[in-house]
Amino acid sequence: MTADPVPQDVTPASLQRSTLRVLVISNVVGGVAVASGFAVAGLLAENISGSTSMAGLVATSTTLGAAVLAVPLAGLARTHGRRVSLATGYLIATLGAALSIVAAQIDSLVLLLLAGCLFGSGSAANLQSRYAATDAADPKYVARSLSVVVWATTIGVVVGPNLTGLGGSVGTSVGVLALAGPYLFSVIAFALSLATVWFGLRRLQLSTPRTKVERQPLITTLRRVMAIPHARLGLLSIATAHSVMVGVMSMTSVHLRHHGASLTVVGFVISGHVAGMYALSPVMGWLADRLGRIPTIGIGLAVLAAAMTVAAVAPDEAHGLTALSLVLLGLGWSACLVAGSTLLSNAVPTDIRTSAQGLSDLTMGAFASIAGTAAGPVLAGLGFHWLAVLCGLLLIPVAVTAALTKQQVRSA
Repeated sequence: MTADPVPQDVTPASLQRSTLRVLVISNVVGGVAVASGFAVAGLLAENISGSTSMAGLVATSTTLGAAVLAVPLAGLARTHGRRVSLATGYLIATLGAALSIVAAQIDSLVLLLLAGCLFGSGSAANLQSRYAATDAADPKYVARSLSVVVWATTIGVVVGPNLTGLGGSVGTSVGVLALAGPYLFSVIAFALSLATVWFGLRRLQLSTPRTKVERQPLITTLRRVMAIPHARLGLLSIATAHSVMVGVMSMTSVHLRHHGASLTVVGFVISGHVAGMYALSPVMGWLADRLGRIPTIGIGLAVLAAAMTVAAVAPDEAHGLTALSLVLLGLGWSACLVAGSTLLSNAVPTDIRTSAQGLSDLTMGAFASIAGTAAGPVLAGLGFHWLAVLCGLLLIPVAVTAALTKQQVRSA
């Protein structure tokens, strides 16, 4: 497979700008697709099963799907280029969104869970886009390039949930269950993301892999990553920050509702959290390029620790303090994701780079699934404050690893 030739007068800078433009558009539209379906997934599962306890299963299946599919999509990027990999991810997600509608029509929870796994491919593709942004980036601006694509997700996650009402109306008008209506937007948006990367990357270097490399088993990639101090720190910081974020965020709405918060307040708190996650990611990219990856990870860990402290000491009815902790949680996550992803990509050799990136997303999703699953019993048995304390303790190994890695760099 070969790409169309890049015109001779195209400079590396203009090529990178074109690449970022395509990835930003696909990520914005893909973000709308993910958020539209995710907003009603729990309600749809509850409606089909008749059990509130089943409401979280679709979210879990989607998270697991994103984690598991990250590895084969990274393999496609290695052998056939980002264009084929991202397009395949969005194609699978389009199928997942369509099957979600079918599951709603035939009242099948099993099919809905399977569809959720496929739907997660959209999240996997969006996540891989951040790495695609670094492939042709100027070494001085790698983190900023990555962070711009992360920032683009802000638009999608804000717009997507607000399409729920319209999606229900559109769904009803075409004979689809109202709760499944938003998935119609997901189908359309994923298809648009597919078209964007397929045609937009056709004449760019991301169309094909730069070099042919042999496929390596995942365990081999893991061993090689863990043997490189910077790569190990990058992987650990991403997975831990994501676990802490998911563990606390997933239980925040339940905690707030149990202590008298209205749905409006819950929505405000979650919106602030999402804004913290994505809106300032370019700032995190600038910090990572200017101060360095490890110092920025340190900043992220400090902000996450502050978030857990506020959440742990805030009175149950102090919803303003809970909102503050969630904003800080989003900011700390953003710093660790941007700096950790850049550190990992730069640290590993080119022959395992895409495999290491897939491993990163797999680890990120797997750890988050464990954290999200464990958070419920912890909240029920110990309460929200202890959940924050336990999540805060998870930061200690990363902080120690960061300090040791920094010391090794100084000693070298």
